[in-house]
Amino acid sequence: MASFRLLLAALLWIVPVLGITVSTTDSAYTVDTGSSYGFTATISRSSCDITSLNFYGTEYQYSSTYSHIASGLGTATVSYTTSGDYVIFQCVADSDDFDLTHYMVFADGSSSIYMGTYTVSEPAIGELRYIFRLTGLTEAYPHGNVSYTAGGTAVEGSDVFLVGDETRSKFYSSERFIDDDVYCATTTDASIHACFIRPNSQATEKSSGGPFFRDIDLNYGGDYHSVTYYMNSNHVQTESYRQGFHGPYVFSFSRSGVPKASDFDVSFFDDLDLTGYTGASGRGYVSGTASGVSTDFPTVVHWYNDDYQAWAYTESSRTFTSPALVAGTYTMALYQDEFLAATSTVSVTAGSTTTANIAATAAALTDSHTTIFQMGDYDGQPTGFLNADLQLREHPSDARMADWNPGTVASTDAAALPMALFVDVNNGQAVSFSLDGAAVGSAATLRIATTLAYAGGRPQAAVNGYACAAPAAPTAVDSRGVTRGAYRGRGDVYDCAIPSGTLTSGVNTVTINVISGSSGDAYLSPSVILDAIELFY
Repeated sequence: MASFRLLLAALLWIVPVLGITVSTTDSAYTVDTGSSYGFTATISRSSCDITSLNFYGTEYQYSSTYSHIASGLGTATVSYTTSGDYVIFQCVADSDDFDLTHYMVFADGSSSIYMGTYTVSEPAIGELRYIFRLTGLTEAYPHGNVSYTAGGTAVEGSDVFLVGDETRSKFYSSERFIDDDVYCATTTDASIHACFIRPNSQATEKSSGGPFFRDIDLNYGGDYHSVTYYMNSNHVQTESYRQGFHGPYVFSFSRSGVPKASDFDVSFFDDLDLTGYTGASGRGYVSGTASGVSTDFPTVVHWYNDDYQAWAYTESSRTFTSPALVAGTYTMALYQDEFLAATSTVSVTAGSTTTANIAATAAALTDSHTTIFQMGDYDGQPTGFLNADLQLREHPSDARMADWNPGTVASTDAAALPMALFVDVNNGQAVSFSLDGAAVGSAATLRIATTLAYAGGRPQAAVNGYACAAPAAPTAVDSRGVTRGAYRGRGDVYDCAIPSGTLTSGVNTVTINVISGSSGDAYLSPSVILDAIELFY
């Protein structure tokens, strides 16, 4: 009889929800989703840390440091409820370091964790992320070993390493938010994938930085693989942080290859009554047509205000429809690839679609003029310049990079012109061009479009014997960029009026110096990344 009572008491601590069971101890909850592959997760009742992740009979959670928001909430009030096919865990942290509620939702029969993070204020550490620390998964999708730093020697700070003869960094795993739907840590035979998925635009609508922002995704450092979901950070950040409900975003195990974002329907979040979440009934759409941008480039439309952001590629016809936007007034921005072409204002009403067209107004795209030479395209990227094809995944010092000091470059050879100019590396870069005919002696404009400045760097050019005025310092982006695989900043464009009589028949020379009130060594000296250089009249 006594043993029967003990068995009954034990069973009372196991709560079934359809195929899911939630087992409770004094220190933890363990969820078994009833997945055919076998998926269980253990959550600390005191901290909200995930302390165990078991999939297909293998434990993947690193045992010395757990998985959590930031580097751990420290203490949290952890509870769970049920709703239909779902178990919803709620972790409330209210301390000097955190004022947030983190949700983890488990679905019956699934090998996924659906997440949402509601923030009242920014964590004291100054960034918001969820990080899984996983063992047995040494490979990375989609960019391979660029973020495999195990056994490496630090070459810059504590985040860029030399592994063999290749530079590696967690930053080199990044992808533009607009394209960063799925990324995974995998086994060497790719039989198991552990992935973060952005199922729709709501996953990033409370993040900051716009469609082209990028952040750390993956890093294998030897003890474990960090699979990180960044909601915001100061890693080349260009706007203020947004607070509120971040998500839904999804962590998922797979035995059938890389999952697709389209496979994850998160509309059930509308029915969960989570703090700060806005469902479909509070949202509307914007549709229209973009014009004035080249059909040679992708076209992106971006909506943002202090509280939300979203974006969409246009169709080939340049028509577009926004994702579901929370009702309110937005700035609507048009990009030729990543080059800002125009902005306007649009109001979104819940339950309806607003029609709003947008046309390019940026002078570089719309002004009528005669081009003498142009190097690069107005696409908001350093595409086509020297080392631009490597910079996202390699440090500038990497042996695979071409020499950053090519000498004088012909204006017809953009591929020979370095994508970045550094005060301490290649200052005074010269570009030569030949002239005859109507352009000789005429007044002209030299336009230098940049994508990112570091340490107050900006270009001051000279054309033959004429020195352009020193531009004012750009608005600071307080972060390393080019050495961390980033090129996207504020997109500053500098025009210099060249007086008549300066351009001569025959060979002419443009010399570009980077100026700044700051200093630094080598690739951490003040710099600019080039988008395009054009001389016209």
